[in-house]
Amino acid sequence: MRAVRYGLSVIARLVGIVLAPLAVAQVAFAQAAGGGWSSGRPPECAFEGGSAANVWERAKSPDLRRYCDLVASAASKLAGTAAMAQAALAAALEADGVLPGQAAPLVLEGRALAALGQVDAALAALQSGRSRDSAALDDPLALHAWGRVLARTGHFSEALGAYRALLPRTAALSSSERAACAIEAGLVAMTVGPEGIDDAVAALREALREAQDDAATVAVSALAVALDRRGDVSEARALLSDHVRGDPRATFEGARARDLLVVAPNEENALVAFVLEGADAAGARDAWTRYLAGAGAVAVAGAKSWDAHARAHLAALGAGPAGRRSR
Repeated sequence: MRAVRYGLSVIARLVGIVLAPLAVAQVAFAQAAGGGWSSGRPPECAFEGGSAANVWERAKSPDLRRYCDLVASAASKLAGTAAMAQAALAAALEADGVLPGQAAPLVLEGRALAALGQVDAALAALQSGRSRDSAALDDPLALHAWGRVLARTGHFSEALGAYRALLPRTAALSSSERAACAIEAGLVAMTVGPEGIDDAVAALREALREAQDDAATVAVSALAVALDRRGDVSEARALLSDHVRGDPRATFEGARARDLLVVAPNEENALVAFVLEGADAAGARDAWTRYLAGAGAVAVAGAKSWDAHARAHLAALGAGPAGRRSR
């Protein structure tokens, strides 16, 4: 019997030796795939949890536990309602004071400021976090905030780069979050201009697999416009015929759609115009005219690149270049 137990013990140790590298590889893969520290445990907090190593870490930095608790608190609050963003901001600021020089508090500060609508301050905080650690924005939630803030401050080309980095890392996010990332990526790519149109179509096709309710209406409408701009006119019209009914404006005024469209507000006019063309020519003309006015006001390379597309639609609706009804 003792020999059997010894044999089993040897086998167990051998199995552990074989599987240990696999476990390490799985952890590394999860981190590379974008697991990051969304749970509120950045690298400097990796030893929190009561091990002997943790005793040594606490001895080196007696404020580490307090810092890690604050970072975790800020992260958990950002996962809650928008009303908790102010408390998350306070926790992030306190964490930065407890253990200065770390990137995590600035990233969390930027996410909180973005949730509060303070996009310029959010951009500055996220840039500062990245300057402290070049990998600070690798986490998918941080990357999403980064892309949104860049878009909302008019840095569309940089925002598209952020969304390109984000989309392969969204597997750990919820279906709703994945849909939001893909829809926003498509809208930003459309805003950039013709060089982003293939990215827009690909992202919006992916969004259709995840989006539901109002988000699905935004995704379908945006994909239809992207396809039409790319020259896939028949597919664009068929998509609308199969998936969109009635006036989309009420849907676009809902909280879910508003949150998605904030990254490219002028594109909403193009979406409304295109959907309305078959049922409300006057409404479509007004929306195309608003799109042209908005495109002229946005100071970004490529912002006017869809003017010819909008004017062609106005002409087809019986409107002159300035959106006036032709006689």
